[in-house]
Amino acid sequence: MRITWIGNHEEGLKAFENTAKRGMINAFITLDDEAFAKRSAGSRDYFDTAEKYGIDVYPVSTIKNDESYEIMKSLKPDLVVVFGWSEILPERLLEIPSMGTVGTHAALLPHNRGSAPVNWAIIRGEKETGNTLMWLTKDVDSGTIIDQTAFPITLFDTCKTIYEKVAESNALMLDKLIAALEKGEKPLMDIKNETDEPLLPRRRPKDGLIDWQQDAKSIYDFIRALTIPYPGAFTYLDGRKWLLWEAMVLPLKCTEEPGTVKGTAYGFKDCGICVATKDLYLCINMIEDEEGHRYSGSRLYELALKGVFENE
Repeated sequence: MRITWIGNHEEGLKAFENTAKRGMINAFITLDDEAFAKRSAGSRDYFDTAEKYGIDVYPVSTIKNDESYEIMKSLKPDLVVVFGWSEILPERLLEIPSMGTVGTHAALLPHNRGSAPVNWAIIRGEKETGNTLMWLTKDVDSGTIIDQTAFPITLFDTCKTIYEKVAESNALMLDKLIAALEKGEKPLMDIKNETDEPLLPRRRPKDGLIDWQQDAKSIYDFIRALTIPYPGAFTYLDGRKWLLWEAMVLPLKCTEEPGTVKGTAYGFKDCGICVATKDLYLCINMIEDEEGHRYSGSRLYELALKGVFENE
C-alpha cells in the first residue's frame, strides 16, 4: 500500500511515526517555511522522521494550487492520509488515490464541525469531546465516518492535553483502518454525519481578547483553551498588552470592578496575580509582556502589577 501523507499539526506526528515504521509512506506533503510560520501548533519533527525512514518531503504553500496537484498526481498513492491540515482538499485531489482519502476531525462528528473544535469545546465549557476518522469529501467534515474515539474534558485539561489525546487516537484509529484495508475490508460506522449545527468559525490571534465581565470559570476556560501552543488569551493594563498562559479559579466572591488586580498571592511553590471577575477571583500564574518575557513564580510576585485589566 502506497500512502501519501499530508500534515503539519503536531496532532498527526505519532500516527505518522507509527505508519512510517511500517514502510508504507511514499511521500510527505507539508507547509513550506513561510506558510508554516503563520500557523499554530505545527511541528517540524516530521522532517526528522521522514529522513529516518527515507520518505520524500514536499513543502508547499497551499494544498490548493497546481503545484500540489501535480505532486500528488505523480506520486500515484493508493491512500492519502490528511492529519493536522487546516485547508479543505480540492475535489480533484480527492480523485487521485485509488482507495480514497482519510482524515480526522478533533470532535465527535457531526457535533462541532468546522474550525478549531478543541479550542471551541473548551471555551464553551463542554465536558466531552473526541476524534473522528472519516473518508474525506469536498464538503467540510461531512465524509462517511470510519471510527470515533471519545474522551472527557476535565477541569484540568488544556488545548495541549486534549490534543495529546487526539494524537493518541489518531494513531490507534489509523492502525485499525490500515489493518482492515489490507484484508480487503472497508470499515464504516453507523453514524449519520449530518447536523443542523452551524460550522464553528475560524479563530485568529485577535480573537483571544479576554472579557473580564464574564464569570471566573468562563475566563479560566478561555485561557486554557488558547494557551501554549496557541497564540494565547490576552488583556491590557495601562495600554500594554499582556498574554495570560496559566490560571486558576479561587472560590472567593469579589466586589471589585471586573479586571481589578487585587494583589499577588505568594508561596514557596507558586505565585499568582489575583484578578476580580464577574463573580470570583481568578489567579494568573503565568503572564507574558509585549517584549515576550514570561513571568511566573517569584518573578511574577516581583512584577507587582497593579490597576485594572481592560479590553483595549
